[in-house]
Amino acid sequence: MKKQSNKNSLPKPDFVFGKKNYMFMAIGIAVIALGFILMAGGGSDDPNVFNPEIYSFRRIRLAPTIVLIGFGIEIYAILLNPDKKKDK
Repeated sequence: MKKQSNKNSLPKPDFVFGKKNYMFMAIGIAVIALGFILMAGGGSDDPNVFNPEIYSFRRIRLAPTIVLIGFGIEIYAILLNPDKKKDK
């Protein structure tokens, strides 16, 4: 006897990550983008004129730190187990 399959029911796709993982990945990407936005600028319109603003605290310390924090959030999002239930 053959097992009949229901043609109306579609199999539910299995995603590698859960909703929580994707949420943290989106947050991480936004933090990385913010870091790169903070890093931009400080150039000079005239190539013969040096602009010391390129070495500001925001571009040298703050922006790279924010980018690294964003990468840390991405690593956390990848390693997060979405199936682990919180004990109450």
